[in-house]
Amino acid sequence: MFQGLYVRSIHGDRRLLVPGPMLAPVAMAAAFALLPLPAFAQGPAIPTEPANAAVPSQQPMALVKSSITRVLAASGSSQRVEAKRVAAELFDFDEMCSRMLAEHWQEGSASQQGEFVQLFTEMLERMYLRGLRSLQAGSVTFVGETVNGSYAQVRSRIVSGRFGETSVEYRLVDHGDRWVVYDVVLDGVSLVSSYRSQFASILRTSSFSQLVERLRSRQQVDQRDEQGP
Repeated sequence: MFQGLYVRSIHGDRRLLVPGPMLAPVAMAAAFALLPLPAFAQGPAIPTEPANAAVPSQQPMALVKSSITRVLAASGSSQRVEAKRVAAELFDFDEMCSRMLAEHWQEGSASQQGEFVQLFTEMLERMYLRGLRSLQAGSVTFVGETVNGSYAQVRSRIVSGRFGETSVEYRLVDHGDRWVVYDVVLDGVSLVSSYRSQFASILRTSSFSQLVERLRSRQQVDQRDEQGP
């Protein structure tokens, strides 16, 4: 079910270990700029909202910047705890997953949707934690934000000695009481759009429950790899 792939990007060829038919690597938050993402899908433009729409008091860039800073400032086992806490606060994984599956989202039962969100979230968190090991506190620079009603974009750059400079854009939506991230765009490539294409391809020949099973199998492999021989 898993295979090694070589993906060509602006940073050169990189090897991935992903589920065989699911040829989209994972990216989430700042650390995922260090992970490869093939430029085969461009994210949609940010939706427009009336100029007088209500905006929460905490601005998007301040929220994202403080969240990433909290994680990078931690170390050791406390960094893992802080990363999971920040991910839960900053990202709306239900929104992210429903956008990825688009019309296929309704094909799953409530329990299947819940398990899909849980498994996908845990997979992203594992990749996030791996990426953190390569980041330094000064490697992330925030360069600006655009707020358009209840949608916003926060732009940043990551400088890595291994991969050079990568642009990271966070896309947020206002849920009334807080801003949350629903997509991450790396060097112009959207996480949601990339996975939407892959999941749609899988669901043309597989059921929602079979897709969940693939994620469940991926989790088991990752857990075995983390435990080692």
